[in-house]
Amino acid sequence: MNIAEWSIRKPLLTWTFTVMVMIAGIIAYYKLPRLEDPEFTIKEAQIVTSYPGASPRETAQEVTSQIEEAVQQMGQLKEIQSKSSYGLSIVRAEMLDKYNKDSLPQVWDELRNKIADSYTSLPPGASMPRVIDDYGDVYGAFYALTGKGATNVQLHEFAKYLQKQLLFAQDVKKIELFGVLPEALYVTLHREKMGTLGIAPEDIYKILKERNLVTNEGWVGIGGEWLPIKMDAGNITPEAIRNIVITRSTDRLITLGDIATVTLTKKEPPSEMLFFNGEPAVGIGISTVSGGNVVTMGESIQEKLRELEPMFPAEMKLHTVSMQSDTVSEAVKGFVENLVEAVVIVIVVLLVFMGLKSGLLIGFVLFLTICGTLFVMNYFQIALQRVSLGALIIALGMLVDNAIVITEGMMIRIRQGEDKIKAAREVVGQTMWPLLGATAIAVTAFGAIGLSEDSTGEFCGSLFYVLLISLTLSWITAITITPLLCYHSFRKDKAGADGKTADPYDKPVFRAYRNMLMFALAHKTGTVILMAVILVLSIWGFRYVDKNFFPASTRPQFLIDIRLPYGVNIASTNDKTAEIENYVKTLPEVTDISRFIGGGALRFILTYAPEEPDTGFGQLLVSVKDWREIDGLIERIHEYSKIHFSDVSVIPYKFRLGPGANGAIQARFSGNDPNVLRSLADQAMDIMRKNPNARAIYTDWRDRMKVIRPVFSEPRASRAGISEQEASDAIRENFEGLPIGTFRDGDELIPIIARADDKLRSIENFSNIMIWSPNAKKMIPLTQLFDRTNIIWEDPIIVQRDRIPTITVKCDPVKGLASNLFNELRPQIQRIKLPPGYKLEWGGEYEDSENASNGVFSKLPPFAVIMVLILLFMFNSVKQSLTVWLTVPLAMIGVTCGLLLTGQPFGFMALLGFLSLSGMLIKNAIILIDEINTQLKNGKEPLPAVVDSSVSRMRPVAMAAFTTVLGMLPLIFDAFFAAMAVTIMFGLTFACVLTLIVVPVLYAMFYRIGKTS
Repeated sequence: MNIAEWSIRKPLLTWTFTVMVMIAGIIAYYKLPRLEDPEFTIKEAQIVTSYPGASPRETAQEVTSQIEEAVQQMGQLKEIQSKSSYGLSIVRAEMLDKYNKDSLPQVWDELRNKIADSYTSLPPGASMPRVIDDYGDVYGAFYALTGKGATNVQLHEFAKYLQKQLLFAQDVKKIELFGVLPEALYVTLHREKMGTLGIAPEDIYKILKERNLVTNEGWVGIGGEWLPIKMDAGNITPEAIRNIVITRSTDRLITLGDIATVTLTKKEPPSEMLFFNGEPAVGIGISTVSGGNVVTMGESIQEKLRELEPMFPAEMKLHTVSMQSDTVSEAVKGFVENLVEAVVIVIVVLLVFMGLKSGLLIGFVLFLTICGTLFVMNYFQIALQRVSLGALIIALGMLVDNAIVITEGMMIRIRQGEDKIKAAREVVGQTMWPLLGATAIAVTAFGAIGLSEDSTGEFCGSLFYVLLISLTLSWITAITITPLLCYHSFRKDKAGADGKTADPYDKPVFRAYRNMLMFALAHKTGTVILMAVILVLSIWGFRYVDKNFFPASTRPQFLIDIRLPYGVNIASTNDKTAEIENYVKTLPEVTDISRFIGGGALRFILTYAPEEPDTGFGQLLVSVKDWREIDGLIERIHEYSKIHFSDVSVIPYKFRLGPGANGAIQARFSGNDPNVLRSLADQAMDIMRKNPNARAIYTDWRDRMKVIRPVFSEPRASRAGISEQEASDAIRENFEGLPIGTFRDGDELIPIIARADDKLRSIENFSNIMIWSPNAKKMIPLTQLFDRTNIIWEDPIIVQRDRIPTITVKCDPVKGLASNLFNELRPQIQRIKLPPGYKLEWGGEYEDSENASNGVFSKLPPFAVIMVLILLFMFNSVKQSLTVWLTVPLAMIGVTCGLLLTGQPFGFMALLGFLSLSGMLIKNAIILIDEINTQLKNGKEPLPAVVDSSVSRMRPVAMAAFTTVLGMLPLIFDAFFAAMAVTIMFGLTFACVLTLIVVPVLYAMFYRIGKTS
């Protein structure tokens, strides 16, 4: 008794199992975690070290080099990149692909230990390096708090209140504030008065540093108690600081207010700024705990905000910049609609081509398989998202494939009068192992995707796991519930006048196919040559197919990067960005605009990489009514910017779908001499500028900037009793301001900064800066300590990759795909003559695509071997295995035609579609060859066996192909899956038709089956 007979003879158990799976699947659907796009692990950590006062070269040599050396000792390291700027070192350590989110915490602990050990080798003045391993955290809820008439302090205070309250929402990990304009207590010293009174600035600094510190009065024993003593110094206010006594004159006390102006105001210049629709704002970013549900978190936050609504000041409003829970819910709804449409299409196709009973039967089995898949997905916590639901749609045709073969076989036998149980036993007994082998091969074809360890493989990994689950379940349902349904659905056909049942294959479609096949078998050599010629033409035509990596996102938002020269005042950056914003908001398609100044925003979606701090950088996040309008908006903004904002770089672009780097085209030059690197970069930029389709051309080293360099005279300073540090402090105090203490205001620590009066803080007054001379006991001009003052040009940023200075030239296409522009620029840039010791590498989309493809292809050989072994095990024949494999390249014919006709590019998803085609084609060929072998074993002559087997398997093979092709129609309209859908639909259509001809022909050739065999 095989499993089919068992399921028929034990119907209660079979139906119980079926109902349980359906109920479990429906429950699982509502419990499954939901995402818009799959998660992938950002395997990078940042090590940030400040080195105040150091030039980029000093930072690189004295700090960055030491950090890099420590990081390089780690065996888990894949690549190390660094960025050294004025007083700041940022080192990015990327780990090998094999480390995932479970193993990375241990790697980060080891990294922290290495960095802690390296601290002793850093120069005096360098801060303790800070390791940021949550660099990839996504703030799925991102709000902007605004308030007309509210001060920055009021916005900050209420944002802090919301931060504390929202932490209690479900699945919240942490909450970060963004765009806060901190306060500072400025002490403007009047040096003329100080000189008259003989007061040195250092005396004031010392007094202010001692104020408002947490003091420790100790403990005291009283009887049997041990009590703390805590002195109450009262609240220190700006007025109290003004009244601090500095010294005593002959007739009165001299307070700080007598010799300085004390002002509490916002710190200047701010490091970052946020505006929402032109209003100053404080950003509130909320991230989800690991394993948490972003939709659940979003609903909990909304509920918490409704509770807090009465607490909002009348003038303050909370605006949504990005709400991932809403996006996810909308996206999953769209994906599910696509899935339902695809299921309906498949069932309609089955009803039309297989009849009402067969169509409903297989449709029920399909629904049961999907329910079982959802149940298993929930068990393994595979989220409902773009790729996992797309995988279900891709699998639909293959899910019904097994059921079609069993249904077709039983239907024919039962209608011809064979006993139902015997029909079930023999059909399942004959086909279950070939179907298992074919299913295993179809799954194995996707194996390289599932086991690829890079971020792209992780992003698409659920494709493999969902197909593994669903196809395995489709085989189980095909040999269990399907025979039971066939048993109750089909009956013997009525006999004709001669007492015989009608031949089920004596129909026009089958007769036409039989005649075509007979003609091809009569001209085997010509058929094979014709197929080879068509295949060669398709390979030649593939060169005209566009290439890309991942398509752009359908998110109804896009970004505009505004880059001014490095070192520009942040206020100037804000003014220029606001001008551009004023134009953008006049466009009718635009709904909201968020403006980020001084760097990027918080990472509000996984594929957004925030720009590192830069006072010359501004960014606009533009929300629109419909994502389909974005391409037109980007073109209009680009054209307008060329005319009205030609002095700055304005770069509008869409979000990416999937991992990858900013800057579609990147040429990297590496070597030791910065001047040589600049020269090579300039040549590459000249080539890019000459191409009318290239825009947003810049280097990551930015333009060199002017540096004012006074030449300090040690002999003169020694005579005045002034150190180099004191001279440096005097300069800093006169312009930027010199931190001299901390002012404690509640839970805030506000810096106390000494600086000159506004009218003196200009470079024209450099010669008027006064400094206290201990030896002269008076103020003297600072310029007496300098031999001269030079103006030099300096690299503001030094970037290194794997400890070698590397400059990267970036650009994007104005129109079309980046691959087309890359193919135009690449040969020209590669003709640049490189000095010995220098090299050129390509980054951007090209590198991302290469890495992703290599990640898949590196895992492909073992799966190819497994597929070969499965075929050899099934057929025990090299000839038959070779026949199956020779059908795979035929997919290229349809793929090339489909991509050229639709204009879709061949990207990573199309590559995955092409790999999946191999499994589908091999499965079809297995079904066909297995039937030929069966009929030969039953004693049929070779030629009739080949022809009759092909005719009998025509419907299962064609139906499997047509259901797959038509079921994928909804994906044609999904930007992410469109190229993959075209690849599979056209490739499978052409290959299916050709397989039904080529497999029998190759079989006949290998076994020398002729007309009279």
